[in-house]
Amino acid sequence: MPRIGYARVSTTNQDLEIQTAALKKAGCEIVRSEKGSGASRDGRTELETIFEFLREGDELVVHRLDRLGRSTRDVLNLVHELDAKGASLRVLEPEVSTAGDLGRIVVTVLGMVADMELKFIRDRQRAGIDAAKERGAYRGRRKQTNDQQIRSLAASGLLKALIARDLGVSRMTVYRALSAPVGQQNADGSTDVENKFDRHSREEK
Repeated sequence: MPRIGYARVSTTNQDLEIQTAALKKAGCEIVRSEKGSGASRDGRTELETIFEFLREGDELVVHRLDRLGRSTRDVLNLVHELDAKGASLRVLEPEVSTAGDLGRIVVTVLGMVADMELKFIRDRQRAGIDAAKERGAYRGRRKQTNDQQIRSLAASGLLKALIARDLGVSRMTVYRALSAPVGQQNADGSTDVENKFDRHSREEK
């Protein structure tokens, strides 16, 4: 049974070595890895690549279930897609496989736990931001990339999905940067189009 490993960390300063070593030890001949949020599947190009090439009888292996996703809905959707392909999911810690009915139940429970953990993290982040705002110390998240950097990579012929992967941003960020008017960046590296989009998103919430 071919085993394909998937490793993920949330930020660029985190290390993938522990996950990849565990996956190789578990018999994964191929290990794909990426850095990005597990809150959704958006922008996770390596995961999408794995699902494109999975075949019947293959086994997707992850170190822990939260490396696959932190949303119960996303995890169960991924398990359903694996079932439809005739493939299965194996989690190393704790050891569980969806090859049997009991495994699917355990994965569902673990997915709910990962979902709850993500909510707790967000609640703590929000509490910290609110406290910082009260002290007048909050300036917002620093922009990690700018539109010019994305445009330069696109001009070199790099695909949008690969730009998103290499820079550790979502595909939406890449599309916004490429559609923004050239030369209209603000002092913080953002654009008027980007700021308008962000304002619209906040209004919808």
